[in-house]
Amino acid sequence: MNDIHNHVLTVIDFMKTGHKTCFVKVIGFDAESGQDFKGEVKFVGDLPFGDLIHPERSNLSSSCREFVRDDLLHRYSQGQFE
Repeated sequence: MNDIHNHVLTVIDFMKTGHKTCFVKVIGFDAESGQDFKGEVKFVGDLPFGDLIHPERSNLSSSCREFVRDDLLHRYSQGQFE
């Protein structure tokens, strides 16, 4: 049985653009599926968007998708993408 804490997320790069938009490139490991992944999440205001974390379009397991979303939201709220 895999635990959510086995998921891995690494921020590779980020870029802020105008209009309160920030693009974050990530790589990681989905412990539930046993697969590496890479992708991009866009923050508009304080909200994250992107196929990587979208419930219907993501290839990630639901636990990994939630982990990625929560981790990026935490990093964003801590000002790590300034």
